Amino acid sequence: MSTPKDVVPRRPSIPALEPHVTRGLVLMLLAVTISPIIDIFSKLAIATISPVEITAARFLLQAAFGLPVLVWRRIPLALSWSNTRSNALRGAIICISMVCFVATLRVMAVADAIAIFFVEPIILTVLSSVFLKETIGWRRYTACAVGFCGALLIIQPSFEEVGAIALLPIVSAFAIAVFILLTRMRAGSENAWAMQVQSGLWGLLLCVLMLWAGHDSGLELFAVAVPDGVTLLYLLGVGISASVSGMLGVYAYRAAPASVLAPLQYLEIVSATVVAWFVFGDFPNALKWLGIAIVVGSGLFIIWRERRFSSRPVSGVKNATLSP
Repeated sequence: MSTPKDVVPRRPSIPALEPHVTRGLVLMLLAVTISPIIDIFSKLAIATISPVEITAARFLLQAAFGLPVLVWRRIPLALSWSNTRSNALRGAIICISMVCFVATLRVMAVADAIAIFFVEPIILTVLSSVFLKETIGWRRYTACAVGFCGALLIIQPSFEEVGAIALLPIVSAFAIAVFILLTRMRAGSENAWAMQVQSGLWGLLLCVLMLWAGHDSGLELFAVAVPDGVTLLYLLGVGISASVSGMLGVYAYRAAPASVLAPLQYLEIVSATVVAWFVFGDFPNALKWLGIAIVVGSGLFIIWRERRFSSRPVSGVKNATLSP
């Protein structure tokens, strides 16, 4: 049957996003915009106090903000042996990740450190293939290899300037990938708020133990100092921005699928670059921008492949935290 010449076929309309998905996208945009502020305040504070002390202050303030949420929403901590052991391990891992990242900020630009850290989805893809037996094709493995090459373009000039400390963001990213992997294995067994608060408290305990055991070692990493008034404001900024960013992330993942939100996390590199340039005057050179583009491109390709072929993407998880 022929179509009359005066009738123009209608193009299929693009389905509108559901309101809760739109809400999730907005919340994630706010989260990735606020998240670099954590690192800006950490870099300001690290001039006078140690990375472990900054991390301890962050955990303390996050617990101070998180515990009232548990009370208000009447969420039990579920202190079974299984939950406690899992949260203690997750707390230790997130503590290591944060200490490594904050230590990097003493000598590296914020945007550079965050860009290197974003090899985390690439590491998580490989770990998920090994430990969760998820099917990862050659295309995603190739993207992982290309992404690591991009990270090396960012690391190489920094390595020449500051030495092996430039590798710490990769250690931090690896720890976060393990943290998310463990979170996925516990998915559905415990409330997200309870998991975050307990992990933070265990991380705080580990920081206190490290400061107690290492303050006489002479290492700057474990130095204990009484912060002055300005540094206290920086630490308060770290805690508030981490808490707000974390809460926005939790509610974003509740409103929209991880596969939809995961690409937005790369906007953190942009917001970090803008804020760091405004505060410190740091701006990546052309070689670093090339590396950043490769890392972001590789990560987005992995996310696209996951959305197309996987039901459970490895680049994001509902109850995971954001970057350190």
